[in-house]
Amino acid sequence: MKPNSGTLVINIMNGGKAEAYEGVYQCTARNERGAAISNNIVIRPSRSPLWTKEKLEPNHVREGDSLVLHCRPPVGLPPPIIFWMDNAFQRLPQSERVSQGLNGDLYFSNVQPEDSREDYICYARFNHTQTIQQKQPISVKVFSTKPVTERQPVLLTPTGSTSTKVELRGNVLLLECIAAGLPTPVIRWIKEGGELPANRTFFENFKKTLKIIDVSEADSGNYKCIARNTLGSAHHVISVTVKAAPYWITAPRNLVLSPGEDGTLICRANGNPKPSISWLANGVPIAIAPEDPSRKVDGDTIIFSHVQERSSAVYQCNASNEYGYLLSNAFVNVLAEPPRILTPANKLYQVIADSPALLDCAYFGSPKPEIEWFKGVKGSILRGNEYVFHDNGTLEIPVAQKNSAGTYTCVARNELGKIQNEVQLEIKDPTMIIKQPEYKVIQRYGQVSFECIIKHDSTLLPTVTWLKDNDELPDDDRFLVGKDNLTIMNVTDKDDGTYTCIVNTTLDSVSASAVLTVVAAPPTPAIIYARPNPPFDLELTGQLERSIDLSWIPGDENNSPITNFVIEYEDALHEPGVWHYQTEVPGTQTTVQLKLSPYVNYSFRVIAVNKIGRSQPSEPSEQYLTKSASPDENPANVQGIGSEPDNLVITWEPLKGFQSNGPGLQYKVSWRQKDVDDEWTSVIVANVSKYIVSGTPTFVPYEIKVQALNDLGYAPEPSEVIGHSGEDLPMVAPGNVQVHVINSTLAKVHWDPVPLKTVRGHLQGYKVYYWKVQSLSRRSRRHVEKKILTFRGNKTFGMLPGLEPYSSYKLNVRVVNGKGEGPASPDKVFKTPEGVPSSPSFLKITNPTLDSLTLEWGSPTHPNGVLTSYTLKFQPINNTHELGPLVEIRIPANESSLILKNLNYSTRYKFYFNAQTSVGSGSQITEEAVTIMDEAMASRQVDIATQGWFIGLMCAVALLILILLIVCFIRRNKGGKYPVKEKEDAHADPEIQPMKEDDGTFGEYSDAEDHKPLKKGSRTPSDRTVKKEDSDDSLVDYGEGVNGQFNEDGSFIGQYSGKKEKEPAEGNESSEAPSPVNAMNSFV
Repeated sequence: MKPNSGTLVINIMNGGKAEAYEGVYQCTARNERGAAISNNIVIRPSRSPLWTKEKLEPNHVREGDSLVLHCRPPVGLPPPIIFWMDNAFQRLPQSERVSQGLNGDLYFSNVQPEDSREDYICYARFNHTQTIQQKQPISVKVFSTKPVTERQPVLLTPTGSTSTKVELRGNVLLLECIAAGLPTPVIRWIKEGGELPANRTFFENFKKTLKIIDVSEADSGNYKCIARNTLGSAHHVISVTVKAAPYWITAPRNLVLSPGEDGTLICRANGNPKPSISWLANGVPIAIAPEDPSRKVDGDTIIFSHVQERSSAVYQCNASNEYGYLLSNAFVNVLAEPPRILTPANKLYQVIADSPALLDCAYFGSPKPEIEWFKGVKGSILRGNEYVFHDNGTLEIPVAQKNSAGTYTCVARNELGKIQNEVQLEIKDPTMIIKQPEYKVIQRYGQVSFECIIKHDSTLLPTVTWLKDNDELPDDDRFLVGKDNLTIMNVTDKDDGTYTCIVNTTLDSVSASAVLTVVAAPPTPAIIYARPNPPFDLELTGQLERSIDLSWIPGDENNSPITNFVIEYEDALHEPGVWHYQTEVPGTQTTVQLKLSPYVNYSFRVIAVNKIGRSQPSEPSEQYLTKSASPDENPANVQGIGSEPDNLVITWEPLKGFQSNGPGLQYKVSWRQKDVDDEWTSVIVANVSKYIVSGTPTFVPYEIKVQALNDLGYAPEPSEVIGHSGEDLPMVAPGNVQVHVINSTLAKVHWDPVPLKTVRGHLQGYKVYYWKVQSLSRRSRRHVEKKILTFRGNKTFGMLPGLEPYSSYKLNVRVVNGKGEGPASPDKVFKTPEGVPSSPSFLKITNPTLDSLTLEWGSPTHPNGVLTSYTLKFQPINNTHELGPLVEIRIPANESSLILKNLNYSTRYKFYFNAQTSVGSGSQITEEAVTIMDEAMASRQVDIATQGWFIGLMCAVALLILILLIVCFIRRNKGGKYPVKEKEDAHADPEIQPMKEDDGTFGEYSDAEDHKPLKKGSRTPSDRTVKKEDSDDSLVDYGEGVNGQFNEDGSFIGQYSGKKEKEPAEGNESSEAPSPVNAMNSFV
């Protein structure tokens, strides 16, 4: 046995025999607490015996018959692997007709002439001894008979109609059926009363072998193989029983108990047949082990009650049946130990914002300690749904936010003591790709660049990796990986593909992809202009603490002069692999003096630039580590803003790595209350960006300064900034609130400013809350909808627009600081004056008669005051759409209908209606309506038109007009003039005289949707206002504003003097030409 080890070594290399060590071994480990034992280990030597010699006769077989060549290998340990080969060590081909069985025999379902050979050889390979044994060759001779007789299937193995098979749970079940027959039978497997298990069933050896892996008791049953050819079928049923060696349901587990506690050991196992359970204590059957009054055995359970330290022991559970056994050790350790926390003190956890944070508190103690978590120095115990407390002491914050950062304290306590441990949690900003690579199409031999600009937490170091088609970039100098881009020079067709930018930090990872498509390039120009080759032979000289000289040799400029050189540096100490811009020099300069910072491990590279682009970077220079020094600068953007009324949160931007100038970067944070004779209070903190001062007065100014320091000393004295402790809600409401109503929709509110001391924060302004209480015209309250206006700064007045006229309002004023709103001032009531009303809600005209119309209306939706009256204006519209005189009527405010009488029959009227308050008139609503026609008169008109005398008269008039036209034509050709006036005087006839204005003809009206009285004019009437029998025979309007008609003889009928236009509001009606129908009415 090896020293200081439990390993037993058996070495037979020096002549010993393995058989001498054959047997069963068991290991026992013992100390003062008890004894544990191992499972039995069986050692057996491997064997590879020789084949027994036997005389083999040649096999003479008729074509089409079946044949079995037996292998019968020697029994070895472990069993050998069987295969058939010929004298040339070539495996014999197998098929559905010829195959090897599980026992190693070679089966022929039917022999063919090509099966004749002298060298059927069975080989047995013993892997453990690395030997192969060979059986003597077997000869097969096939003789033919004509014709060959076909036969239905017969099973060669297994024999009979049924057989049985026992397999153990978890093993592989192999069932085999090989059949003889001609044609060669096909094998099919089924399970009686069930399905073959999916995903665990496989067919091998041309479906002659059924393989089921990981068998369980559910796989027991009858499996049938069916062999079938064209002549019939044969089948065999194999009854499978699955037994099981013992397997664990509940294995016993170690127990750690404190004196006086209770506990149990449970040992539960299953198997087929059911295993028996036996217990041992320290390797001795428990029945003969030393007595322990705290122990009681109950079958598969040991119950411990009021244990003492002497009860410690190792217990073994043995579960056995005929197929095997299980053995498990369980240590019952009775301890009295105060709590111990195993997690290292001040361990730092860093997580990405909005991700889970797991803070460990690994502990040990007996009795089992209780775990509590606190946050901050004076924090209370953590509880609530925002935390998850695990049994192993771990605190989980499912969604860690920025405010989750800080110090967390884990406290473990039991009745023997208490211990605590602090851990730190830092929340980092997530890494983001703010400009992703984009799809590019580039010509062959061109240059392409993919951008990958990232944003990350300043304290995390990102690494950017580029992939092509999810694999590494080709090892090619044409691929240039920059800080935030990938450039491919001299693009070829093989560069086609998907390029992925992967950004990794120690805490998170993001990626983005883009596709590059390469197309044919244009013809190559005669002169090739290209980017310069990279500089080389970089050399560092003149090394000083804060400067160094760099020189280099330029590369080929490739037909385009170099315009400048860009120098970059890498800080291998703080940001290895990241190159930063240092400076640039003209293209004629090949040396430069560079300024350096302390505590930086510099290396430099140079990039040449011409009009075509940038060269690849040069090879890096040698490294140069500058000496450490105290910091040169202090943190920037120092602020002091309280987050609570009793604290002051001091924040700053930490120095970056190379700004630290040396190891051990820390910050000295100092503060004192302004205008108070106090000493500075200072604290030195680690490389963080925030410190919280607790217990401060509410919103008082503080002088603050933050100074950087490292192991070599302090930075220069920092400048002071003024901050304020946390704000609280304002204490006082604005006073002397006054309201000045400017008009019915606008008011101005004044207030006195509150004392600045009572604001208790930064004054942001005042908020005016105002709401309508009720309308003074309706006296009805409604749901109060408050409106808010905010006036920034220290304003003491404001305008309230959009008020409703004639309403009662209330308002109050509140002061606002960064914390919120202060108390409201007492509600101030004010009223808005009357305004003009809205239009009446509706205007309906009903019950038309010959000379009257009935008007009905609704009061305005928004009266905006006390209604004093309504005004109705109306005017007639004639058949040429002209407006008649305008009539105005004043109506009391309490009326809602009116009957207009003494109107003209068959006349269209237009109405204008509005409401008034004491302030003035509101907007009007318009409507049109028509009085009805006298039915008797309409009947007379139709009758006259059908009388014979009327027809004769009209014919005579037509003849007369024709004669007049001829005479007029003749006289005009002679140079004479046609006396129209005389002609008209000679033919005066009532039938052609102008009609009076009350003759019932229609005037002109407008279809425009305006609400004003219409002026005179002319346009074609709509179908809904003028009927066919009422239309005129007029041909044209004549003159400026004069309406007339031409008679059929061409003479002009009507007045010769121009009409004098008057406004409809003056009440004058328009002149109109008579229609023939109206003329006839007058005649009759």
